[in-house]
Amino acid sequence: MADYKMLLLLIIATVIFYFIGKAIVTTKNEKNSSLWTNAGIILGLGLLFYFKYFSFFVSSIMPSSFVGLLNDVGFKVSTAELHIIVPLGISFFTFKLISYVIEVHRRKMEPTDNFIAFATYIAFFPTIMSGPIDRPNVFIPQLIKKRSFDYDLAVDGCRQFIWGLFQKTVIADNLAIYTSQAWSNIQGSSGGTLFLAALLYSFQIYTDFSGYSDMAIGIGKVLGFRIAVNFKYPFFATNIAEFWRRWHISLTSWLTDYVFMPLNIKFRNWGKAGIILAILINMFFVGLWHGANWTYVVFGLYHGLLFIPLIWSGSFFKKKKTKISPYGLPSIKETLSMAGTFLLVTFGLVIFRAENLPQAFTFIKNVCMFSGWAEFNFDGMGRVIATIILLLVFIVVEWWGKKQPYALAKIVRFKRPIRWFVYLFLIFLIGMYMQTTQTPFIYFKF
Repeated sequence: MADYKMLLLLIIATVIFYFIGKAIVTTKNEKNSSLWTNAGIILGLGLLFYFKYFSFFVSSIMPSSFVGLLNDVGFKVSTAELHIIVPLGISFFTFKLISYVIEVHRRKMEPTDNFIAFATYIAFFPTIMSGPIDRPNVFIPQLIKKRSFDYDLAVDGCRQFIWGLFQKTVIADNLAIYTSQAWSNIQGSSGGTLFLAALLYSFQIYTDFSGYSDMAIGIGKVLGFRIAVNFKYPFFATNIAEFWRRWHISLTSWLTDYVFMPLNIKFRNWGKAGIILAILINMFFVGLWHGANWTYVVFGLYHGLLFIPLIWSGSFFKKKKTKISPYGLPSIKETLSMAGTFLLVTFGLVIFRAENLPQAFTFIKNVCMFSGWAEFNFDGMGRVIATIILLLVFIVVEWWGKKQPYALAKIVRFKRPIRWFVYLFLIFLIGMYMQTTQTPFIYFKF
């Protein structure tokens, strides 16, 4: 649940962190600077913990005897009485606040004197609800410097916005119809239905979130800002490390810089075991960041375990280029690696999608029973097939434009009549499907 009344919290937090940033550099010694930095980190994490995780902590982790003791002495900590309202976008703006004080402390930027620019960075309207999570040392200078209208950048922003809206309304929202059918009737659905629904959900969450990111980045370009890239064709990854370098990049890089790297340095004397421990802790926080549910914790740890073979083999830090055949297609080995990685990710997203762990286990168990794999229980199979065809076209376009920041950017190579035909056709599809499918963005709840 979100409430506009919590806007006051955002304003107060922004003011406090603005002055913490100044205190970090104006203090007389490094010890006091570290104290101010730690205070900012603790405050940011405290806000996130209280509003997003406190109810989960009380109901799932805190011993019942301790809860009873607190209630007896006057502290009402029963989850039935908490009714904590979650501020919209708290997972995103708290990370911006924390990264600001850390970057100032590391002397990678000077604290800004322009409060309006700082507040705009924290609450920038295209990104506050679902990211990307821009870094302050990159974004704040864009707010301060004088800007002039850049026609080419604005046109590119409109193009990227259309591509993002197409992903959301035509692909993601249509897929949501059929994945929801399967998840609402797990026991009554065949193994084939559940397996196909799992595959489709992977593409649903990708096109939903990538679509939002493209729209946010597109709006930013129209306004003259360059927002951080959030996706780089993750389903073309050949291993799980490459997948996370391509998926939700702003969150992954944030946790890599502020959680994994410090832990990796701390555990460096432990060799590969230290790297494994650091990555498990890091992926635990990746999962927990998404919400207060054991499914997210298990989702994060599951992905952490997938890193272990890469670490032991020494390929964790290696980045390799996909080998392309003369026909523009990946090699058989690369294709199998992509398919294997996609299936591993899909398995994890079943846990991610489930309301609780028993539901996730039931879904997986029914798929693994291999009963009714030739049966599909979706309503309106004609529309299912049409959606899958559109999805396949989307995948082809993504592969075609994979070297660009977003797939449709490559269309600038074509002549204007062809470009405008594609734009109008996409707008036609968006208008047609928007009348029948309207699903909230998945990451709005995070």
